[in-house]
Amino acid sequence: MKKFVKPKLLKQKNEEEIEEDEIQEPVYFDLEKNIEVLKKQFDKCTDIKFRALQVGESKAYIIFVDGLIDTNSIELNGLQQLLSTIRKEDLTADYLEQKVVSVNQVLESNELGTIVKEILAGSSVLLVDHLDKALVLDAKGGTGRSVSEPDTESVIRGPREGFVENLSVNTSLVRRKIQSSNLKLITREVGTQTNTSLAIMYMDNLASPELVQEVLRRIERIKIDGVLESGYIEELIEDNPRSFFPQIQNTERPDTVAANLLEGRVAIIVNGSPFALILPTSFWQFIQASEDYYQRYHISIFLRFLRVILLFLALLLPAFYVAVTTFHQDMIPTNLLFSIAASREAIPFPAFVEALIMEISFEALREAGLRLPKVIGQAVSILGALVIGQAAVEAGIVSAPMVIVVSLTGIASFTIPRFNMAISIRLLRFPMMALAGAFGLFGIVIGSILLLTHLCRLRSFGVPYFSPLGPLKWSELKDVFIRVPWWDMDQRPTEFTKKDIVRESGDLKPSPKQ
Repeated sequence: MKKFVKPKLLKQKNEEEIEEDEIQEPVYFDLEKNIEVLKKQFDKCTDIKFRALQVGESKAYIIFVDGLIDTNSIELNGLQQLLSTIRKEDLTADYLEQKVVSVNQVLESNELGTIVKEILAGSSVLLVDHLDKALVLDAKGGTGRSVSEPDTESVIRGPREGFVENLSVNTSLVRRKIQSSNLKLITREVGTQTNTSLAIMYMDNLASPELVQEVLRRIERIKIDGVLESGYIEELIEDNPRSFFPQIQNTERPDTVAANLLEGRVAIIVNGSPFALILPTSFWQFIQASEDYYQRYHISIFLRFLRVILLFLALLLPAFYVAVTTFHQDMIPTNLLFSIAASREAIPFPAFVEALIMEISFEALREAGLRLPKVIGQAVSILGALVIGQAAVEAGIVSAPMVIVVSLTGIASFTIPRFNMAISIRLLRFPMMALAGAFGLFGIVIGSILLLTHLCRLRSFGVPYFSPLGPLKWSELKDVFIRVPWWDMDQRPTEFTKKDIVRESGDLKPSPKQ
């Protein structure tokens, strides 16, 4: 009997096979022929509207996607002027563009393939009989979410505006923060089916040209059918996709993007996503909040030290409890040891299994709270944790100290400002508990060494992940564990910019003699 061999999957198709079939025809003088080609392309697309008009003595069509245009702008700045009397000799593309249509931006196109893309992107297209050019009217609009405070990065003091799902609105929010001609913006399209627009923003006088070129190279090599959120881009351009740790920062705050641009980094804003990407990044950015720079530096220093301590607790506290109660009871004070032993006397599981049950239950409650409506999500999470924890202790499934440890661990993980870093710490907590359950404190040491080695080898667009602590640069530690006063933060990080590292000019330290 012949052995069945599973056929190998075909290799990735050529770019020409993946891309959507495009119209390779020019705009014809005959209007009806143009409309016939476009209607064939938009067959069974009932949201594509073909509006017939009379422009002077000639027929015309204006074509748009229902719901993606600003109808008021088209009515006031396009249709009213087009329906006015126009002499036949004046009926040219230049005359219509310069003296008739008064929308903000009008482009000429003589390719039907380009016209199709512009229509699907939300523009309106005007085709006139006996003209071999089409006018693309930029009147994008439709419904969208208004600018509001971001939910994931709320602050007590600081700007209250956050990104929305509209690319032009998001870039304008950044432009309001940095009103400089050095702020450059490069647009690209990704996704052969979605044709998603994205903007690459950087400061021309600060960002490294090599970094900008590398970002463009990684973006242009993306060949995928659709990009629906900036998370697609993040996963496709990061240095080490197998790592647990995020190598690109995401944010909903325009002020965070502006602050990072002023340090020489690059931002990527994707249409349809309220989360902008910031790169390169370092480990320390994920334990820093934008509010650290708006409060007095004494408060920022205290909060940063607190976050570092709580980050270690979120990662190691359950593992440390398992190791001590399983292998190293002699490290526990006598009275505390008797208390823990009494509470664990009726527990049928070892400490590792007990911790695993509680951690999984806590993560399930947290996930349920996120997925439920906001009105009841938080109540379910809090009440569920209280009820389940109390019931588990009374039933003798887990001990009271374990409930306290898991609760403290959950609170500690909530203090990490960046959600993607908090997720990484929560995931790594489980292998650390397994090592502690198998080898005790030696297992925790082994896991910590492996983790530290991985972090030291990690890169974000070529920049060491532990920079400026590894490699060590004393002069740049002013904004890592602590945040020195603004008058002392006179230089930018040299890992991100080599052009203009001086941030301040002169001595800005306040003096009583001022």
